[in-house]
Amino acid sequence: MHDIRAIRDNPDAFEAALNRRGLTGLTAQILSLDEARRDKISMAETAQAEQNKASKAVGAAKAAGDEIEFENLRRRIAVTKATVSVMQAEAADLDAQLRDLLLGIPNLPLDRVPEGRDEDDNVELRRWGTPAALDFAPVEHFQIAGVVPGMDFQTGAKLSGSRFVVLKGAVARIHRALAQFMVDLHVDQHGLEETWTPVLVLEQMMLGTGQLPKFGEDSYLTREGYWLIPTSEVTLTNTVNGDLLDQAALPRRMVAHSQCFRSEAGSAGRDTTGMLRQHQFEKVEMVSITDADTGLAEHDRMTRCAEAVLEALELPYRTMILCTGDMGAGARITHDLEVWLPGQDRYREISSVSYCGDYQGRRMNARYRPAGGGKPEFVHTLNGSGLAVGRALIAVLENGQQADGSVRLPAVLHSYLKGATTLTAQGSLA
Repeated sequence: MHDIRAIRDNPDAFEAALNRRGLTGLTAQILSLDEARRDKISMAETAQAEQNKASKAVGAAKAAGDEIEFENLRRRIAVTKATVSVMQAEAADLDAQLRDLLLGIPNLPLDRVPEGRDEDDNVELRRWGTPAALDFAPVEHFQIAGVVPGMDFQTGAKLSGSRFVVLKGAVARIHRALAQFMVDLHVDQHGLEETWTPVLVLEQMMLGTGQLPKFGEDSYLTREGYWLIPTSEVTLTNTVNGDLLDQAALPRRMVAHSQCFRSEAGSAGRDTTGMLRQHQFEKVEMVSITDADTGLAEHDRMTRCAEAVLEALELPYRTMILCTGDMGAGARITHDLEVWLPGQDRYREISSVSYCGDYQGRRMNARYRPAGGGKPEFVHTLNGSGLAVGRALIAVLENGQQADGSVRLPAVLHSYLKGATTLTAQGSLA
C-alpha cells in the first residue's frame, strides 16, 4: 500500500521507482483517479452545505407563513439531497477504485537494489563453504539409495495428486530434527520468540501482507472463506494488524515452524521431480516488526540468522541480492540464500529475507508511538525463511551423500537423532 499524499507530492520519483519494476503509466492513472475522487467529494460537500442552508431557510419560511417559499425550498432540498447522495456514491466508488489500484501496486525498490529483469540479473554478495570434491557421480536427493525407502512420491500422489510426498522412517525423523534444530537455534542464539499460529486465516490477513488481491491464485481458499497460509509470514506479521505499539517495544522478533500451502500456479512444469517444489511443505519463518530507523539494520541481522543455519548444517551457500525484476512484490530489498545441491550441480534458493519498509504496516494499519512523542508512524516489517525445512532436507541429503548410497549427517543434528550420525544405504539411522 502506498501513501497517496507522497505520490501527489512527488509523482516523478514514484513513477521512476515503478519504472525500475518494469511498470509504466500507473502514476498518471493514480493521480487521475485521486483528482476525480477529490473533486467529487468537494462537489458533494458543497451541495451538502447548500442543503443545510436551505433547511434553515425552510424553518424561517414556515415561521413567516410564506407557503410558496416554503414549498419551493422543500423541493430544492429534495433535489439537492438526491444530488448529494449520487455524488457521495460516485466518490465512494472512485475511492474503492483508487484503493484497489494502490493495493495491487508492488513496493518501491531501494536505490541499492540492482536493476534487472529476472534471476539472471541478481548479484552475488558473498559465498560460504566449498562444495565437496566427490570421487563419484552425485545424484539428486530422491535417487540416493538410503533415501528411497523413506521418500514416497507414489503414495503422496495417490493420496493428494502431484507435488505431494509421504516421508517415512528415518527420512521423516531427519526432517523433523531439522525443524527442531532451526527453531532452537533462532530462539536460543538469535533471541527470536517462538510462536505458534493458525494455518487458516481471514481474507483481511492475506491483504495485510500483500498476498491479496493480486496473488490469490498462488494460495488456497476454502469454501468457508478461510485462506491456507502460504507462509507463516502472514500470521506472524498480522499479529500487529490494527495495533498501536510503543516504540520501546520494538523490534519484535518472532519465529514459527508451520505447515505452508502454495498452489504453485506460476510454476507449471518446473521442478516436477523430487520434493523441491511441493504444494504442502514446512518452513521455519522469521518475522521482525521494527521502527523506521532500524529496519535496514534488522534486514542484515535477519540475513545473518538464516546464514547461521546453513553454516551450522555445513552446507555451502551463496548470498544474493535480488534485482528489481526478480524481487517479490512486497519487498524493498531481498537477500536470497542459495544452497549448493551437488545432485543438480547448482545453487538453489533456500531462503528469501526481505525488508518491506512500511508497505505492510500501511495495509495492516499497524503503527507505533515514537518514543520522543509526535504523530504515530507505521511499523516497518521484515520476513525471512530460516529455513525452508524440505529444501534443507534436500541439501543435507545431497551434500552428505556417500558413494555407497548412505548419507553422512551434520554434527548439529546428532543429538536430535539420539546420537545417529548416518542414514544408511538401507534407509535406517546408525
